[in-house]
Amino acid sequence: MSQTETSHAQRYARIRNHPKFQELARSRARLAWTLTALVLGGYYLFMLVVAFFPQWLHTPLESGSQLTIGIPAAAAVIVLSWLLTGWYVRVANTRFDALSADLLEELQ
Repeated sequence: MSQTETSHAQRYARIRNHPKFQELARSRARLAWTLTALVLGGYYLFMLVVAFFPQWLHTPLESGSQLTIGIPAAAAVIVLSWLLTGWYVRVANTRFDALSADLLEELQ
């Protein structure tokens, strides 16, 4: 292994072992898994309703309407995914980027 590779490996090890990096990694993982669970939970809840209670989705929004509850419910699943993605991007661009910058500044 060359000296450059060794110095890079040592730097990466220092970063991985730093408490701020470990906090950053835990925070990112916790948020990512929470948002993943929310998106999948919403999607699978919708699929369970489709499978076991389709008559609920066939109910018209108002009497004589061709628009049923199923259309806005499906749209809500999509909008939920977009909103949660936006939430992750906002947190990543503010909190996670700030933690990363603090970590890099401290290690230089």
